[in-house]
Amino acid sequence: MTTTMKAIVTTGDGSVALGTVPKPQPGPTQVLIRILAAAQNPPDHMKIGYRPTLKGVVIGHDFAGRVEAIGAAVPAGLRYVGERVAGFINGGVDDETGGSFAEYCVADPHILVSLPDSLPFEDAAGLGLAAFTAAQALWISQPGLPTPSAPAPTPFPILIWAGASAVGQYTIQLAHLSGLQVITTASPHNHALLRSLGASEVLDYRDPSVSAKIRALTNNTLAHAVDCISDATTTRQVVDSLGASGGAISLLLNEPVNTEPGLVRAQFSLVYTLLGKAFENLIPYPADPAHYEFGKATAVMLATLLREGKLKTTPVKLVPNGLDDVEVWLEYLKQGKVSGEKITYRVAEDTL
Repeated sequence: MTTTMKAIVTTGDGSVALGTVPKPQPGPTQVLIRILAAAQNPPDHMKIGYRPTLKGVVIGHDFAGRVEAIGAAVPAGLRYVGERVAGFINGGVDDETGGSFAEYCVADPHILVSLPDSLPFEDAAGLGLAAFTAAQALWISQPGLPTPSAPAPTPFPILIWAGASAVGQYTIQLAHLSGLQVITTASPHNHALLRSLGASEVLDYRDPSVSAKIRALTNNTLAHAVDCISDATTTRQVVDSLGASGGAISLLLNEPVNTEPGLVRAQFSLVYTLLGKAFENLIPYPADPAHYEFGKATAVMLATLLREGKLKTTPVKLVPNGLDDVEVWLEYLKQGKVSGEKITYRVAEDTL
């Protein structure tokens, strides 16, 4: 049995490289995943920028693969060896956590999504960070919103800004399945995709009058929104789209925002809290048991929706050469060239 693996690690000079590192071993409450595909996310390069001198740490968050080993304290029947799963980890932080741009990773068995046999690993690889973030933005940042299991008896509007992003695509679907009227923004070439996911109205985010058009569509009553970009410009546009009585906005970045008038409530959330552990992301975050329980429930919900054929994964851009070209595609991401698809790496071939 091999004791090492190939992985993308930080080099200590603000870059990454393919290297050989020790193969992780699962703790009593963890499972070992043989990674077959991994998907790229903005935090993969953002964390390198936050800590450019960090050296020898595996990066990457999203993965899909098979359970290879199970810790002794994992509840019986929760997972089985060979199970097809997808999920996310807080990659690029330290040696203990590791990352998903590797041949193996360890993961919390509760925060894994069981995959139907019909779903290819490459399509499932980008599920983790984006789908869990979408659920968090809807139901932790704005508690009380309808859910797929308890949909709204009468539809009301919700704005999903930047619907073609991975988080946006999952938020659109979850909101639509919850009985909401979904309004979203995107480049015109992505409009048909977003309508197919459940958006009833799709507007061009570059239209100078987009916020006014959203107010008109909603009769100046819009009270719920998710900003899937969350910079000063987009949040201002979202605030301007809300109705006369204000409302709630879910944010994905903890940036200072102008939410005038005072009737607007902006709530930031960070998906790593769903993993149930304390962590640091510029500032310390304590473990949050309630968020962990939500993460567990979300994993079950996503697995159910996939099995029932109600949830679509994001379109995939499967890049050549697997992990060998991660640095090239991280730069592609940094340059803002990704639109409506997930950069995905095939790490290994499935042998089962």
